[in-house]
Amino acid sequence: MRRWYISLLIAAATSQVVAADVGVSISVGEPGFYGRIDIGNFPTPQLIYPQPVIITPVVGVVYTPVYLRVPPGHAKDWSKHCGKYNACGQRVYFVQDHWYNDVYVPQYKAKHGKNHSNSKGQGNQKGKGKD
Repeated sequence: MRRWYISLLIAAATSQVVAADVGVSISVGEPGFYGRIDIGNFPTPQLIYPQPVIITPVVGVVYTPVYLRVPPGHAKDWSKHCGKYNACGQRVYFVQDHWYNDVYVPQYKAKHGKNHSNSKGQGNQKGKGKD
């Protein structure tokens, strides 16, 4: 009886570990993506704030502005979240969700294909980082 009980405990613990490894990956060009986007030849984005936001500027270094799509809570409290995007010392423009979904995503998919996967690993998991 004792062996059966120990086997049952081990099986229960193992099943919980397996279930915890489930995740969904979201790539650039998909509606649930948050992170850096490459504006390149895309139409001028509609921005949340007209001026770039910069936290802890690096003296003597000038970076190209970064365009990000972030959850609303991240843009409002950027100093708290800039490290997650590796963009604290850079000029950041936040693109509006409707521009990303209605303009960027369709054109990105037309250029890169609908099943394009992001090999650089810049995509956040769905549901991560929301406030």
